[in-house]
Amino acid sequence: MESLSNAQARRIALAAQGFLDPPHERPTLRTFDRTIARTGVLQIDSVNVLQRAHYMPLYARMGPYDTDLLRRAAEERPRRVVEYWAHEAAFMPVDLWPFLQHRMERAHTQAWGGPRSIAQENPGLVKDVLDDVRRRGRRSARQIDADLTGDRDRARTHWGWNWSDVKKALEFLFYAGDLTVSGRNAQFERLYDVPERVLPADVLDTPTPSPAEAQRELVRRAARSHGVASERCLRDYYRMGADEARVAVASLVEAGEIEPVTVEGWGRPAYVHRDARLPRRVAARTLLSPFDPVVWERTRTEALFGFRYRIEIYVPAEKRVHGYYVLPFLLGDRLVGRVDLKADRGNRRLLVLGSYAEPDAPADTATELAHELRRLAGWLDLDDVVVSPRGDLATALNEGLLRG
Repeated sequence: MESLSNAQARRIALAAQGFLDPPHERPTLRTFDRTIARTGVLQIDSVNVLQRAHYMPLYARMGPYDTDLLRRAAEERPRRVVEYWAHEAAFMPVDLWPFLQHRMERAHTQAWGGPRSIAQENPGLVKDVLDDVRRRGRRSARQIDADLTGDRDRARTHWGWNWSDVKKALEFLFYAGDLTVSGRNAQFERLYDVPERVLPADVLDTPTPSPAEAQRELVRRAARSHGVASERCLRDYYRMGADEARVAVASLVEAGEIEPVTVEGWGRPAYVHRDARLPRRVAARTLLSPFDPVVWERTRTEALFGFRYRIEIYVPAEKRVHGYYVLPFLLGDRLVGRVDLKADRGNRRLLVLGSYAEPDAPADTATELAHELRRLAGWLDLDDVVVSPRGDLATALNEGLLRG
């Protein structure tokens, strides 16, 4: 495979991400395992205007599912996933833990903003935080703050000097791998615990790979999840440095695990995983979170799909182009539109605040999107889909919903 058309590259990428499987009638933990093996990570984000980001890639690939699957995978034995800085903060398979040990060790020797400075400036506090968790078991930052300060009122209000320093100490210990996350409480706060009470024993007993071995494994997994990718794409998947990724890519090329390839319109070298599938067609129909691996590297999204995508959460409302929380619509192997969505849980409605077609969207885009929005609303336990008039797709989309 020496060269690929852009359409071939899209199909390879979507196949690698798990979009060839038909949605399951009732996804199980086995379905979850297969999905996480393909995505590699689930980026965590607390924004809950629609659904928290880590739930959405599973929905996009498995169809409507019981979100308790992710809680069980992260909190019940045998744990399948654990939180760490794998991409951004993310759920990752537990067997990836040894391959990030070099990153954890780096926390002790390299500056890392506030958390690193607290380890330098107040090592006694860091030790006290770690000892508290070891002694008491899984705890939230507020609970640990109250344990150490004895001021439960201040802990409840997240106020005071000690709160910020305790939180910094926890972030340092989490980055260093001395603490991990045992679960989340109802307020979506991390519950910290020591790794030996969270991770399976066989994972903790795995010999620590050398940094070079670990970097090869990270690129190997990125290549498997991408199917086809530039070096920049491979580097970004697990947030690697340019030099370490370059060496790992060269090593995997030499071993024949990835092969150099040119992709139509990319303008930079690319690599295809030796096990990548090139299907004749991809029959996907789903909405993608802004933090889905298919679209999180925006340059790649534009190269693969011709789809310029920016998240506008932090843009002032009057300057937004498409909306606050905008999801691309994947139909077949193309991104054909985008919708600004909000779950109005109080009134049990899915609000479509803006809906937009791409210039080359097929004629049935509104009809297919209407079906997908009904499916999404059902998964979110919402009764109705309400379309605002904003966007060039709004009228046709509203008609599609009315037709049922």
